[in-house]
Amino acid sequence: MDQLRQSLLDAPIIEKGEYQYFVHPISDGVPMLEPELLREIVIRIIRKAELENVDKIVTPAAMGIHISTALSLMTDIPLVVIRKRQYGLDGEVPLFQETGYSESEMYINDVEEGDRVLVLDDVLSTGGTMKAILDALTDEVGADVVDVVAVIKKAGENELDDTDYNVKTLINVTVEDGEVVIVDAQGDE
Repeated sequence: MDQLRQSLLDAPIIEKGEYQYFVHPISDGVPMLEPELLREIVIRIIRKAELENVDKIVTPAAMGIHISTALSLMTDIPLVVIRKRQYGLDGEVPLFQETGYSESEMYINDVEEGDRVLVLDDVLSTGGTMKAILDALTDEVGADVVDVVAVIKKAGENELDDTDYNVKTLINVTVEDGEVVIVDAQGDE
């Protein structure tokens, strides 16, 4: 993952309160996302994720969309986007998500009981969004979560640590003294 690793090492750091936040094409859309980086990431996801018999890729808006779209195109697995807007459609399931710097409601449409899903997101940091999604999919919808992948994990404690959920990652980083530090270049299995 040479391009992902280097792009993270080059990422600018901003502060949101006491939270150090790296700005990256995968997680923020700036600087611009080069096709080579996206291609590298999708190939690694295909190699790492359990995709056999997956009915749907499920991703939260907004920054999981580009990764999930590319994966959908490469695998022919349909894509469901968890939206921040309520549509009031039949079967819509609300969930509350909380991150290190915000909180909001999100809404799941087009996932039904028994659907076998891959949950894919850009960054796992506090785990608040991912936990809310996984809880809603399993407890409220009754979907079968086949696998969970986050491209980048910000190392440290998160809300998934004391759960049965296992999130595979492509690379694990931390932010120290205003710089991204690679903790595990291979990520979590």
